[in-house]
Formats: sequence, structure tokens, C-alpha cells
Amino acid sequence: MHILVATDAQWVLDEVVAALGSPETSFTVCSNGRDVTDAVSARTPDLAVLDSQIGSMGGMAVTMNLRLDETGGRLPHIPVLMLLDREADSQMAKRSGCESFLVKPLDALRLQRAAKSAIGN
Repeated sequence: MHILVATDAQWVLDEVVAALGSPETSFTVCSNGRDVTDAVSARTPDLAVLDSQIGSMGGMAVTMNLRLDETGGRLPHIPVLMLLDREADSQMAKRSGCESFLVKPLDALRLQRAAKSAIGN
């Protein structure tokens, strides 16, 4: 499995890698939301884990860009797990087109369940 993680917070990256990492899992890391499309074009991930704040472009905008590129035939469908700072953002996350979301703080069990839900397992 290949997972793209987009975050500018090292602790978020550490939590995601610890929870979802395995010998069969590889990661691509983007510290700026504007880099996600190029990273997806270079290597299509099985799952994108997007932080709500990623440099100058947040997870909701990144998800909407991925969905627009998918609709335009430029990218395949990428399941998205969004990591939110507050529960109030959940409606916007749903509207952006993500498959699953979690409100921080994170824990390994919730991350694993949300990832499985996002990819349909």
C-alpha cells in the first residue's frame, strides 16, 4: 500500500506513520498542499491523508482540487482521509469530497479504522 501524507506538522506525520506503517506500506510526504497534485501524478497513492492545514493550502482545498482533476480525467480517484482541527469543520470536509475524516487529537486505532473506511475495507 502507498499512502500520501500531506501535513506541515511533524507530530501529525509521526502519528500517521506509526499507526498506518507496515513493511508493505510506503509513504510520500508533502509539507505543502500545493505539492499534492504533482505527488499524485508522480505516484498514485492508495490513500491520501490530508491535514486540515498544510502550508498555504489546506486539506479541503486539496481534496476539492483532487476531485476536480478526477472529474476532468487528469487523475484517478484517490480516497481521502482528512484530519480536522475541530468538529465544526466536519460538514465542510464532507462537502469537499473526502471519504473519511477524524478530529484531532489522533490515536492509532481511530486512524486505522478511518483509513480502512476511506479505502472501502
